[in-house]
Amino acid sequence: MTMLAELVDVVIGVDTHRDTHTAAVVMAPTGAAIATATVSADPVGYTALVALADRHGRRRAWSIEGTGSYGAGLTRHLTGIGEHVIEIERPNRARRRNGAKDDTIDAVRAGREALARSDAAQPRAAGQRAALATLLAARRSAIDAATDAQRQLNALAITAPETLRTRLRGQKTRALLNTAAKLRIQSRWDLETTTAAATMRSLARRSAALEAEAAEHEAALRSIVERWRPDLLDQTGIGPIVAAAILCAWSHPGRFRSEAAFAQLAGVAPIPASSGLTTRHRLNRSGDRQLNRALHVIAIQRLRLDPRTIAYRDKRRADGKTDREIRRCLKRYIARDLYRMLEHPA
Repeated sequence: MTMLAELVDVVIGVDTHRDTHTAAVVMAPTGAAIATATVSADPVGYTALVALADRHGRRRAWSIEGTGSYGAGLTRHLTGIGEHVIEIERPNRARRRNGAKDDTIDAVRAGREALARSDAAQPRAAGQRAALATLLAARRSAIDAATDAQRQLNALAITAPETLRTRLRGQKTRALLNTAAKLRIQSRWDLETTTAAATMRSLARRSAALEAEAAEHEAALRSIVERWRPDLLDQTGIGPIVAAAILCAWSHPGRFRSEAAFAQLAGVAPIPASSGLTTRHRLNRSGDRQLNRALHVIAIQRLRLDPRTIAYRDKRRADGKTDREIRRCLKRYIARDLYRMLEHPA
């Protein structure tokens, strides 16, 4: 494979932070840092970094930490003007006395680490993918908050004064939410009962509002997926939430060098763990866990609804495979099919 050092003259490594970015210009042939700068994390600072790079040649690449967080603005600026940007994870930093760190050293390391790679990772795209990621995060937050409110309501229903417990006893969560949301405070109640009723009503209404917000986010997700890749929704086991998670991880054509790389990101590629004459593999627990969860949902749904998947399961059961092993195999196959469909749409 071609190394990045063979394609460029310099690499600009960038250590990103909320308010400032520190950059180091690293020579490709030697790995020596020939210039450094710290700029503000705004368009003025981005322009200054490009000017710094212009003084050291046009055959260059940018190695940026946190392209999806602190480095998102810089990444968007650079890709907008046609620069070659490489996404790099946080470098392994040597132990320093008292936990001290140096941004310039981290920037140099980012540049040198990119030079040592043969498969440079591309940053995830903006636009529709970024919109999906934002909606997924907001929906997940709303659902988690609604679930917390429901747990608190169930706990209060157990410890509330008997006046309230009589009305709520035996109700499941959905019925409890409806009843609690309609509670009316009565003047004859004591302070404890009044406070408990008001709190339970507030929790029930909060949960309802958050569920309505999550439904709005899901509708927005479906709208974007239908405009971008409606073919995903035609696949068994894939709804708008699963499709959005897949698209957020995949991002754009060409981001992954192969379907094996996509499976590795999803955490469904077994890891070789051989020793001596023993050849075995262990479970991969790394990668994008949201993508892994999406593949798991697809596998479960297809085991229920898809005749081909059911036939495959029965065949592997006859071979002595456990259901857990079968699901792992299915997730690997699903990752391969999704990659091919995303990269080469019909």
